[in-house]
Order: sequence, then C-alpha cells, then structure tokens
Amino acid sequence: MARLLKRAVVVALFATAAGILAYVTVVPAMQKQVGGRRAKMLADMPVPVFDAAARIADVPVFLSGVGTAKARNTVTVRAQVDGRIVSINFKEGQEVKRGDVLAKIDPATYQAQLDQAIAKKALDEAQLANAQRDLERYAKLPDNVVAQKTIDTQRALVAQFTAQLKLDDAAIANARAYLDYTTILAPLDGRTGIRMVDEGNLVRGSDANAGIVMITEVRPISVIFTLPQQQLAQVNAALAQGPVSVEALDGDGKSVLDRGTLQVVDNQVDQATGTVRMKAEFANAQQQLWPGQFVNVRVLVDTLKEVVVVPTPAVQRGPNGTFAYVVQEDERVGLRPITVGLQTETRAVITKGIEATDRVVTTGFARLKDGSRVSIARPEDDPAGATERPQTIGAAVRPEGGGGLRKACAGDIEKLCANVERSREAIRGCLQANAAKLSESCRLAAGRQGKGGGAGAREADARKPDGSTPQ
Repeated sequence: MARLLKRAVVVALFATAAGILAYVTVVPAMQKQVGGRRAKMLADMPVPVFDAAARIADVPVFLSGVGTAKARNTVTVRAQVDGRIVSINFKEGQEVKRGDVLAKIDPATYQAQLDQAIAKKALDEAQLANAQRDLERYAKLPDNVVAQKTIDTQRALVAQFTAQLKLDDAAIANARAYLDYTTILAPLDGRTGIRMVDEGNLVRGSDANAGIVMITEVRPISVIFTLPQQQLAQVNAALAQGPVSVEALDGDGKSVLDRGTLQVVDNQVDQATGTVRMKAEFANAQQQLWPGQFVNVRVLVDTLKEVVVVPTPAVQRGPNGTFAYVVQEDERVGLRPITVGLQTETRAVITKGIEATDRVVTTGFARLKDGSRVSIARPEDDPAGATERPQTIGAAVRPEGGGGLRKACAGDIEKLCANVERSREAIRGCLQANAAKLSESCRLAAGRQGKGGGAGAREADARKPDGSTPQ
C-alpha cells in the first residue's frame, strides 16, 4: 500500500506539472490570438462620428480688449453765491435737460442789491440831465457874460455824470448776475446722482468742496480700453479706410451691449504695460453702459471675404502640424494637413487644405486614423433614421428611426456606446448593460416608443445591413 500510495503521489505531481506547463504555454497564445482577432474586428468596425460641411462665408476680424465706461461729460453743480437753499427742484437719478432748474437760493439780499443799483442809476441820470440843461443855458448867453472856466467846468460835470451812468449799468449787470446765480440751472443734458445737500442748508460760493449734485452725460457715453502695441498697426490701417466699428460686450463676452465707433487712439504707448489706450463712443440708447462699468471690447479691423470656414472642433493638432479629417465618398476619412488663417471659439478660417465642398469630422476622434471607416451620425438632418438609436430599454431594445428618440438618446449612445458596433444587437447589449446610467429623457422617449411599436423601423432595418448609414 505504501508503494502504491507513493506511486500515485508521483503521478499526481507529474500531472500537475504538465497542466501548469500547458497553461503557461498554450493559454497566452490563445489569449493573444483572441485579442488579435478582437483588435482586428474593432479596427474593421466603423467609427461613429459627427461631421459638418465646410462653407464659404465672410468672416469679420476682431481685436479684443478690456475697457471701462466713462461719462462723456461730468459736472459737479455748486453754488456760486452764499445763501440758504429754499428749494430742491430735482429727484435723485432724474434725467435733466440743459437749463432745467435744479435748486434755488434765497434771493432777498441779491434782489435788494439790484434795486439799490437801479436806484443809483436813476439818481445819476437826474443829475446828468440837470448838468446838461445848465450847460445849454451857458452856451446861449452872449460872450463875456459867463467866464470860460465856468463853461468848461460844466462840460466836465456832464462828462462825469455820463461816465457815472456807465458805472451804474455795470453795477446793475453785476447785481442781476448775482441774483440769477440764486437759481441753479443744469449746465448740460444728463442724469443726476445722489444729492449732496438738503433744502434749508446754508451754502457758500467760496467752498470748492461743497456741491449740490453731480450730473453725468450717459447718452452718448465713452469707453476707454487698451490693446497690445502689436495690434496698433491693424487699428491704424482700419482707421485709414474709414470709421472703425467697436462692440461693447457683457462679462461673458457673448452678448453685445452696444455698438459704437472708435474716436481716439492715444499718441503714445504705455511702456510699463506695452499697451495703447483708445477711446470709443457709444449712443447708449438703452443705457446698457454705465459710468465706471468694466466691459469687454471688440474692434472690427477687417472682414475676410468669401473664405473657407469649418467648425473649430474640426481643427486638430499633432506632431506634424495642424490637420483635419475629411469624410470621403467611400465612408472613410482622410487625414489632410491644413493651414488655419484665423480661429475663434466657434469657427476657423482655412486658407489651405480644405475645399468648400468637403465635409470634416467634428466629434469622435478617439479611434480615428487616416483611412478609418466611419459611421456618420446626423440627428438633426437624417429623417430616414440613418443612425440607429434604441427603441426600448429592457429585454427588447430595437433601433428606431423616429427623430424624437434619436435626439433623446443620441448623447447616451455617444457617451456610453462610442466604441460599440452600430448594429441592433450591439446597441441593445450596450444599453442594457448601462440602463442605470441612461438619462431621464432617453428613458422616457424609449418608453413612449415601446408603447407605440416600431413596425416601420423594423422594416427599414430589415432592408438595410447593420451599420449602414445612407446619405
């Protein structure tokens, strides 16, 4: 028994060693073979992508900067004479016109001074008239009756009273000006701010720090902004062609608050920052701009006429430069080097490499390479249901051609099933496996389609091969 047991142990050890050797040598080879077949299958499957057509368009060229809105005119209204304020005739924040009454100062003292000046003139006029009559009498008398000295003295007296009348006129004008200063008028059209003094307070014309209210002209309004000195040549070239349009944008840089024109380019560059200050004027009819407000500014310096334009996501960059994938007629893509003339957040101007008749890939670059087969997904303009979408989420998931379901589930398929073959079985398996991750809109749309059936879609699926994308 001991000999038999020993022989059985030896046989078991040899069998175990043979099994381990077979596993180490055969299984990796089988896995490599299976992995190679799978990689080849994935390489042969079409890559789902979105594309867009290149087009001819006129593209504006903007220079962007940051600026501050500033009132074109700002005036602090102050009293020019001393006195007590008897009335305030404006409301804070009110729109006023030039000449509107803003406030009144007690005019009693200044009215009395004017009356005194007028009375003084009347007295001098009476004295002048008496002196002129005496002079006329002396002139009618025979010679040697009145001494010549007396006549000359009388003439001097008439001249003296005549000059006194001119002095009285000046005093009256001065007194009337001081009286007019008691009525404070708006010096320009604008908007009043918060008042600085209340009714009943005593104001002094000699107090330079005291004011009644500040008026700012906000329509039109100016914006002072800066641009890098490297862009100065473009701005000057645009000014030489005519008025330069300027747009004021809100904080996100998308919504246009107002449009105006460039008025001034500063005569020197700020050496500390390397920028140039510029000033633009805006009508500000809707009062979207406010003094002191920070705004983004775009200056239109040129317009590129009839150039080839593609969406910005289509532009890719690699070790060899900029390129784009162009969709060919055989449902394959070609890698094409391109030259970008101008690029913004939404579109790029292509000066070389793309024609206006080409279609370029905008989304789905993960497994894309030169010559790859692609499946074009166009949920917006594919009414025939070229791109397959799930109809129900559950045991029976079928492709459905309805536009509503395609739009509802397009994002889920692109996100969760981007590397899955575009066939009914593959899509069904992918969505079933990720049912918990689907969006609410996709679940609801799939439920509605499931209740209504999909006979038309099934017939369409029966007529076309899996993965096909008719144009």
